[in-house]
Amino acid sequence: MKYLVILITIAFSLLHASEHYAKVKPYEIRTISANVSGLILFTDEQKEGALLEKKEYIIIDDELDIIEYDKLDKKIKLLHVTLSLNEQLKKNYEEILRRKGENYERIKDLKIKSSVEKDREFYDFVASRNALLSLEKEMLSLQTQINDLELRSAQLKRSISDKHFKANGYILYALMVKPGQVVSPATPLAKIADVSRALLTLYLSSEEIATAKEKIVYLDGKRSDYKIERIWNIADEKHLSSYKVQIIIDAPENFSALIKVELRDE
Repeated sequence: MKYLVILITIAFSLLHASEHYAKVKPYEIRTISANVSGLILFTDEQKEGALLEKKEYIIIDDELDIIEYDKLDKKIKLLHVTLSLNEQLKKNYEEILRRKGENYERIKDLKIKSSVEKDREFYDFVASRNALLSLEKEMLSLQTQINDLELRSAQLKRSISDKHFKANGYILYALMVKPGQVVSPATPLAKIADVSRALLTLYLSSEEIATAKEKIVYLDGKRSDYKIERIWNIADEKHLSSYKVQIIIDAPENFSALIKVELRDE
């Protein structure tokens, strides 16, 4: 009788368990592509299959970018100095204009001043105002130049950054270029893998996904605290009538092992 109860319990458990097999994969594998054109100067082939640190694993030639960036930086600084000097000139012009305006206002209605004298004061006042307007126009032009150069400087800074590839904490899964190769934007350069966690992918029937998140996950027969993290509500293209499901687990020592995954009620 005791054995009969055990057999019934096992049978009941099997009826309420969903058994699948899944390969342990890195949490994410990214394909890194070039954002810029250039000559590949360096690829760290020794790091292929190893954990990357802060050092670059791919470098694209940025020599001309650095030269242009330095020259732009100097030019921008000089233009700022020029703009600062013009600010001082503007204050002087504004003071001159104020005084000439006052002089003209004093004499314009005086009968003892001739029309020639009044006109001369007026023309002098207008010339000073035009000189101020010309200076302000020059300052606006300088500011436009500075804005354009700062934009170009930011583009160069981004270009230089985009030519040095780092991926601290990722595995260099595969290098796809070699030194001496010229690349253009969108050229695949490498694949890197996030191995801080791992993914198990299952394909469940519509009946199974209905209660999947409520199930207890067993890995290779051992109960775990993991849960179903993601469920695709659209049937998979390859696994017809099945729905893709993912479980996120702690990173193992070695990836790619096949694990038995059971979804049980208890």
